[in-house]
Amino acid sequence: MSEATQNLHITGGKDLPGFHNMLGYRQVSWEEDKAVIALDLKPEHLNLGGVIHGGVLTSLLDIVLAEAGTYCPFPGRMRKAITLTLTTTFTGQCSAGTITVTGIKRAGGTRIFNSTGEVRDDKGNLLAIAEGTFRIRSGSEKPEGVPI
Repeated sequence: MSEATQNLHITGGKDLPGFHNMLGYRQVSWEEDKAVIALDLKPEHLNLGGVIHGGVLTSLLDIVLAEAGTYCPFPGRMRKAITLTLTTTFTGQCSAGTITVTGIKRAGGTRIFNSTGEVRDDKGNLLAIAEGTFRIRSGSEKPEGVPI
């Protein structure tokens, strides 16, 4: 795990603010142009049919795709982005175990970037794919980002 990830206190999902904390994911890795998070499924992540809710999958994809373009190697600092577009395609279902969500930055300029990603269950089955376009928030354009 990178030093930046450790400094953001994302290791267990306990110190994350608001909605991130509610989702309860953990950062597996985070580096330039790539991020990976994981989620141990709990009953609150499931829909009425007993499988992972599409909103949970979409939220996790949104987070990891934005992270793929906002890595910050400087301790105590971070970069932020807002979602401009996010397209998600659901390809499978699961109701237990751990899912892994991977995001990769594909292209971009100084403020706008594009990422793709996928969600897989612990058996390697593809659950969802996504593509998104993001804008770096003001103040976060430089690699050193902003103070946490």
